[in-house]
Amino acid sequence: MSLAISLLLWIVVGILMVIAGMRSRGVLTEGLRHGGGEVLRLLPRICVGVVGSGFIAEAMPKALIVPWIGPQSGLTGVLVSIVAGALTPGGPVVGFAIAAAALKSGGGAPQVIAYSTAWALYAIHRLVLWEVPMMPARLVWLRASVSIPLPFIAAGLAMALGKP
Repeated sequence: MSLAISLLLWIVVGILMVIAGMRSRGVLTEGLRHGGGEVLRLLPRICVGVVGSGFIAEAMPKALIVPWIGPQSGLTGVLVSIVAGALTPGGPVVGFAIAAAALKSGGGAPQVIAYSTAWALYAIHRLVLWEVPMMPARLVWLRASVSIPLPFIAAGLAMALGKP
């Protein structure tokens, strides 16, 4: 399945390159330059995140992970995961590394999905440092409050669908 997804993504990239090349040689060159720069900028972060998640997984005490966010922790585990996701600072390298480490350490899929969803939707540090200064506070809090049920819905769907 992952090979098919990778192949599909490369086909999309190829199609976009053809479209950019048809517009002009400059658009294609500029796109390749920007894309290459992004790869060079993100690759070290991804490597650190992948290796770091392995270290975090080994360092996480399984005796604490399984009872709190393991597959049998149910709604309590989902609540703990949501709070942890909201309180986790940092970008995707941090958030997804912790989620992968929790999964490797015995965390349940619904609980890890709830963590990732809460981290993506309403990490407290992002709300305070980025969203409130850039948008009206009322809009930010409205967005955050209507997002509250989404990690519960994601975890519930994961429970209903079974182990991924």
